[in-house]
Amino acid sequence: MEHPSVLNVQMLGSFSLSWNGRKITDDDNRSRKVWLLLAYMICCRNRPVSQSELFSLLWGDEGTTNPVNALKTMLHRVRAMLDGLGGGAGHTLIIRREGSYSWNSAVPICVDTEEFEAQCQSAADPQAQLRALALYRGDFLPKLSSEPWIVPQRTYYHNLYLNVLRSVLPKLEEQKRPSDIAALCGRAIGIEPYDELLYQFLMQAQLDLGDQQGVIKTYESMSDLFYSNLGVLPADESKALYRRAAATVNGQTMDLGLLRDQLSEEDPSSGALVCDYDFFRLIYQAEARAVARSGDAVHIALISAAAAGEKPLPRRSLSCCMDNLQSVIVRSLRKGDVVAQCSVSQYVLLLPQANYENSRMVCDRIVHAFARQYPHSPAALSFTVQPLIPNP
Repeated sequence: MEHPSVLNVQMLGSFSLSWNGRKITDDDNRSRKVWLLLAYMICCRNRPVSQSELFSLLWGDEGTTNPVNALKTMLHRVRAMLDGLGGGAGHTLIIRREGSYSWNSAVPICVDTEEFEAQCQSAADPQAQLRALALYRGDFLPKLSSEPWIVPQRTYYHNLYLNVLRSVLPKLEEQKRPSDIAALCGRAIGIEPYDELLYQFLMQAQLDLGDQQGVIKTYESMSDLFYSNLGVLPADESKALYRRAAATVNGQTMDLGLLRDQLSEEDPSSGALVCDYDFFRLIYQAEARAVARSGDAVHIALISAAAAGEKPLPRRSLSCCMDNLQSVIVRSLRKGDVVAQCSVSQYVLLLPQANYENSRMVCDRIVHAFARQYPHSPAALSFTVQPLIPNP
């Protein structure tokens, strides 16, 4: 709880100062350098800060024609902003002594980063760890995150948060507290959206709470994010949780007619069936079992997109190319064929009742159709074809 006589400083998630019932925040429409200078003075408040150090902080190598006057102007603006806390706070908090500037150590101050660090280092039981995690409202000074001196501190607090989080989640699981886990992971994913372990804890908690639809939404959101930005697919552990939710999403007994309606394709169209790679594997395995009985010829093909020149394709160009390639593939294949994107630059095709020569002809037709439809595409296509291996 904040005490009115103590200067309370928040630097995690946003930047604000509260004192004697008044508050200023970096949401105010003020110069970035003003907030940068204020943040630096608070972080270095245990020592004097020289003018040359502040010159380097604010202007770096670009310099300024009259650095002394420029610094005086900037400090005047910082002090004017601090005066919003009342009582002439600007000159009270920042003191000039012998050519350097200092933060007034006589004013009681509470900085959330220091409280967070202390709580994390002393927290042992889950409740204490939860209190520590609640202090982390986001990364360190997010609006100043590109500053070189801020980057290591941002990384330090971020990793400290994740370490405590990963420590407390298994303990909460042992204590059977899925609601706490779900709330904690939902908030944590907003801070660290690429940690798959957090999604797995969240999906398990949702399963424990009976929220199968929540699991499906969490998985689909994670899958889209990972594939769009990292070009990777979810781990097997995540897929297993998703399948558990999907298998129990119907909470009542169904008759065969209703089940058939659910299974039917909503908008059947000509061309190949497009599915996720995880489901493509299941279709492939089912086809491999069928081929072992029937002896039919089935082939798989891999179509790859790469840069025509030496430099790799930019992600935006590659994404556009893959979207265009999918539409060409779907139109070029039959209804019984199946296609899935298996990497950031590749599609895999399942071609039932097609021999090796016909499968190569199909792929060659796709490559030429793409070149005709998108003659200025920076991508070059290639393909390989192999027979499906039947299950013994």
